[in-house]
Amino acid sequence: MEKDKHIGLRIDSETHKKLKSLAEFDGHSMSSVIRQAIPQHEHKHSELKQSYPFSIFCHYL
Repeated sequence: MEKDKHIGLRIDSETHKKLKSLAEFDGHSMSSVIRQAIPQHEHKHSELKQSYPFSIFCHYL
């Protein structure tokens, strides 16, 4: 897998603790747990086909 992107992710302490705990429980990294969420979502719903333009997310900032 190509690993050429880096993002800064701001999450609250409780979410961080839970994500870290989940990763340790499964024996994976936190990045791996996040990556696993995409195929799980696609299996349950449908394939994510596109990225949304950044301007959409600016609404929530």
